[in-house]
Amino acid sequence: MRTKIIIYNSLKLVVASLFIGLICTLLADSLKYITESYQHKIFVGIGSISSLFYIILPSIGITVIYFLRKYAFKKRQNKGIKEIYTTLETRKDHLPIFKIPSHYFNGFLTVIFGGSTGIEVSTVVATATVGNIVYKKGKIAFAYKNELICAGVAAGVATLFGSPIAGWLFAIEVIARRVSRPILISCTSSVLMATLFGYFIAGQKLLPFTVQTWHWTALPYVIGLSLLAAILALYFTKIVIHIKKVFNGIENNFIRVNLGALSLGLMIFAFPYLYGDSYHGLQQVIEQGLKETLSIPFGITLLLLVILKPLAASLTLGAGGDGGVFAPSIVAGAFLGILFALVCNAYLGTELIVLNFALFGAAATLSAAIHAPLTSIFLICSIAPGGYILFIPLAIVSIIAKYLVKWMYPYNVYTYKEPKLV
Repeated sequence: MRTKIIIYNSLKLVVASLFIGLICTLLADSLKYITESYQHKIFVGIGSISSLFYIILPSIGITVIYFLRKYAFKKRQNKGIKEIYTTLETRKDHLPIFKIPSHYFNGFLTVIFGGSTGIEVSTVVATATVGNIVYKKGKIAFAYKNELICAGVAAGVATLFGSPIAGWLFAIEVIARRVSRPILISCTSSVLMATLFGYFIAGQKLLPFTVQTWHWTALPYVIGLSLLAAILALYFTKIVIHIKKVFNGIENNFIRVNLGALSLGLMIFAFPYLYGDSYHGLQQVIEQGLKETLSIPFGITLLLLVILKPLAASLTLGAGGDGGVFAPSIVAGAFLGILFALVCNAYLGTELIVLNFALFGAAATLSAAIHAPLTSIFLICSIAPGGYILFIPLAIVSIIAKYLVKWMYPYNVYTYKEPKLV
């Protein structure tokens, strides 16, 4: 009898996870499509009129978000992935349904108006909420709440990056933070739906550059880059935490929104590569790095982009934008990898492949920023054609960077908690 109950509940879990996978795949794909489309249209359209308008665009987007939160969502705040952790840890706590439109529209508005984050965290919370709602409404076995939340997240991330394995691993490695048979069943089922969707509606790779090969002689430099990436991720974590503290202490909403947004706008005006998720800027920088040798202006620009992308993302979040560290970590890490390869080629006589090191830097920084080396390996393998050629060096940089940064500082932006006053 007990075996029949277990089989019955497992079948219900599979069906529910497939349904969640379908809904979350459509949710993630639509958000990705409209964000990419409108971000490009606004960036190009405004730039063709005058780049001075870049200064005020983030203020427009974050001000609209402020009023949406105040009136449409009744002053209820979004706290990113931390709110998923709270829900998972407390059986009676649930993600309210407003989290779906709130993160969907706020993430969209943040990025299209230049907010220097991405839609990844917005998608993660929205899809986690879908899983939570299905759990509540579908009368699934009491023990499967966490599994269905993870199912939603797995499908969402898999759809955003066109990588079922990365979505599956992210849900387990970052969200669940444990492995069990029900979690494996739910995540596999939802990712299967995302895979089927991706098979019939295949999107373009994030980067249009094809990986050709890599050489074992580059391994010492790969290890060196992983050390720098760990430091970059630590800087990113610290600056996000610090700026959020500073902005949370500003009581005047107008000052808080515009101090962060206008500061961000000035940075975008100086460096348009920082606009939005910066994936478009990253493509341009890689293309330039593949064609040119290091020059002083290009090197200084790259160094500033490495430093400013985390700052720009932190200001976006501090001012009230919706997003997280996912896209900024990938982009800042890739900038670091390009700079590292060009410097070594110019001054050490090496012949490092710039594209490879852009991917190494992205993987190492993302792994260190979110403490998820497995997710980082497979995700970065999937963002460029031929990426799996780099599996071994990507694994090396991701693992080294993650454990080094945890040795330096045990928290990331998702797990950090304010110290309690005694």
